[in-house]
Amino acid sequence: MAVLLLRLAGPLQSWGDSSRFVRRTTRREPTKSGIVGLLAAALGRSREESIDDLAQLEMGVRIDQKGRLTRDFQTERSLDGKKTMPLSHRYYLSDACFLVAVGGPENKLRELDAAVKRPVWPLYLGRRSCPPDNHPDMPLSLGVKSEYANVREALEREPWQAASWYRRRHGVHEPLEVVYDAREGEVSETQNDYPLSFSGLGRRYAGRQVTRGLVPNPDATQEEVGTAVSARAEAGHDPMSWL
Repeated sequence: MAVLLLRLAGPLQSWGDSSRFVRRTTRREPTKSGIVGLLAAALGRSREESIDDLAQLEMGVRIDQKGRLTRDFQTERSLDGKKTMPLSHRYYLSDACFLVAVGGPENKLRELDAAVKRPVWPLYLGRRSCPPDNHPDMPLSLGVKSEYANVREALEREPWQAASWYRRRHGVHEPLEVVYDAREGEVSETQNDYPLSFSGLGRRYAGRQVTRGLVPNPDATQEEVGTAVSARAEAGHDPMSWL
C-alpha cells in the first residue's frame, strides 16, 4: 500500500454533502465525493463512467488551516430580464488548507498522481467557481509516498501545509484535526458523501462512516508538544472549544 498526498488550498472551497434547493452549505473539510470527483476529472472520466475504483480508495483529511466560513447571497434573473429566479445562499470556506491522504495500490496512485499534475479537465475545490492553488511552490499533488504504512501514519507525520501568515499567527503548539474513514469497531458518525454515481440522470450517494480526532502538529518538537498538553490540562476542559 502507498499514499497519495494532495494539498488543497485556494481563495475559496466548498464541500457540500447535504445541499438542497436555495441553501448550499459546506462541511469544514473536503468530502469523499468531492475528492473522487476531482480525481475523476483529472483522469478525464465522463459522468456516466464508473467511479467505483476511486470511491473504494481509503481517504483521510487533516485540517492544516481552518479557514473562515463565508456566505454568498446570490440573486438571478432570466436572460431577457423579465423573470426573477430564486434567491440562494451559498457557503464557502475562505483561506483554508487541507492535507488529503488517499491510500491504495501504488500503481493506481501513481496513475492518479500523474493525472492530477496534468489533468484532462479543469480541477476545482468542490465547486467550479473554486480553483485550487497549483504552482511550483504550492503544488496540488505532493506525490505518492510509499514510506507510510497507511493514510493515518501519513497525516501524523507529513509536514504542516499552512500558509506562512497562518503559521506565525497560530504557532505549532495546537493539535490538528483529522477525519478518517472509520475502521471496524471505532466510534464513528455517518456522512452522506460516498459517491455511487455522478450521472447526469441523477447523482447518487451512500453513507460513509468517519471517525474524527486530533494529532500533534508534525512540525512541533516533542518538547513543544509536551508543553502544549500541559497548558491545556492546566486550563481545564472547555466543552465549547470545537465550536
